[in-house]
Amino acid sequence: MNLFFRMLRVFGMALLRSRIGLQDSSELRFLVLPTDLDINVHMTNARYLSFMDLGRTDLLVRVGLLAAMRRERWMPVVGHIDIQFRRPLSPFQRFSVSSRLLRWDEKWLYMEQRLESAKGVHAVATVRGLFLDRNGTKVPSQRLLERLGYHREESPSPPEDARSTDA
Repeated sequence: MNLFFRMLRVFGMALLRSRIGLQDSSELRFLVLPTDLDINVHMTNARYLSFMDLGRTDLLVRVGLLAAMRRERWMPVVGHIDIQFRRPLSPFQRFSVSSRLLRWDEKWLYMEQRLESAKGVHAVATVRGLFLDRNGTKVPSQRLLERLGYHREESPSPPEDARSTDA
């Protein structure tokens, strides 16, 4: 990962921060550094996805999946990301990454991630991911939920604000 020190900070802080519920939102705050910039002197598009990786890491740790992931040797894998870029992030601009689980089916977990600042929404992504076990076999979503203490939990419908990505 190209954000190694930020990753260490996010991971360490996630371990110290309070646990959140399955459908609560995780929020992280960052500053655009010169190493995040492209030739147009705004944050490069690839960096948005890297910051979203950090957001998903915080979310996984804070909902309580870390212990199960370590014990079972599960590996989170992103299968699809649909991202909309709205406005650029400038050098030294402060922004936040919010991540939340929207819903799930037998195989996939669906998340929404947003990069926002005082200027508004900069990017919105819908992420489809799953977990693989140590043999590379897909872990059923219900098994993940049971490890978190949610037995036979029904997947919610996508929230109204996640159905439309116009902001």
